[in-house]
Amino acid sequence: MSLPPVPGSAVRAGLVSARPIPETLVRHAVAVIEQGADGVSVTDTSRDGWFGLAVAGTARPGGRSHAELGTELRGPATALGVDSAVTAGPLAADGVGLLVTDVDSTFVTAEVIELIAEHAGTREMVAAVTDRAMRGELDFAASLRERVATLAGLDARVLDEVRAAVRLTPGARELVEAVHAAGGTVGLVSGGFAEIVRPLAEELGIDHVVANTLEVDGGQLTGRTAGAVVDRAAKERHLRAWAAEDGVPLERVVAVGDGANDLDMLAVAGLGVAFCAKPVVQAEAHAALTFPRLDAVLGLLGR
Repeated sequence: MSLPPVPGSAVRAGLVSARPIPETLVRHAVAVIEQGADGVSVTDTSRDGWFGLAVAGTARPGGRSHAELGTELRGPATALGVDSAVTAGPLAADGVGLLVTDVDSTFVTAEVIELIAEHAGTREMVAAVTDRAMRGELDFAASLRERVATLAGLDARVLDEVRAAVRLTPGARELVEAVHAAGGTVGLVSGGFAEIVRPLAEELGIDHVVANTLEVDGGQLTGRTAGAVVDRAAKERHLRAWAAEDGVPLERVVAVGDGANDLDMLAVAGLGVAFCAKPVVQAEAHAALTFPRLDAVLGLLGR
């Protein structure tokens, strides 16, 4: 059961879109937030690449919960092509303490295993299995083993070519910089590969990173990974561990992902965001971003 925010705490609705936000929706958002808060104000949060508005107030005794407010806002917003979220308490007042994001098709634009599989001539098959795994139709660890097996015999030097081909999602760098500037930390948690993810993390000064490791023997990929697979449960464990390490309550953690293997970490975060995600993820996450601009996560937070 969703509880109302503590009286006197912050309540904040964030609206974001690739197009200007309709004035009718702004008025509706104000009316929704006024059901749970007093002193409601509207602030423009737009940045390069997206439009944003924050509707903020102070929770009052007997007001509706932020989850209820978010549900009431999300339907009309979605119908008008606008993404929305309602946050309360420490996350609304103080912002992100820890951002944890998936990597493939979230922090970067591609599925890295598909880029590697291109060199093995197995991209079409690997892409089909990846899609089913991200939809939650296949066990992630089993699907990873199946896909990585097709890479056996590849010269490990192809990883250098793949690394050079990987592109950050628009807004990814800006999101990391904004979280760091506000005193927060950032973690990358990936069912992909450390050989690609760690150099990205080092370049951007990212605080935490975990990913699978491809096994190499004699300069060739063996078709196996080394160590435990970073699956759905592992993503949640790492999120919790990083939050504890950084002294950040889960209420101030924001998690972002696109696939079914991200659902556990999205559920335990203060705000779980489905990013250009599979239908099952959009349905279960606290909020969804439906256009490919990662720093619009800030807009969902009304920042």
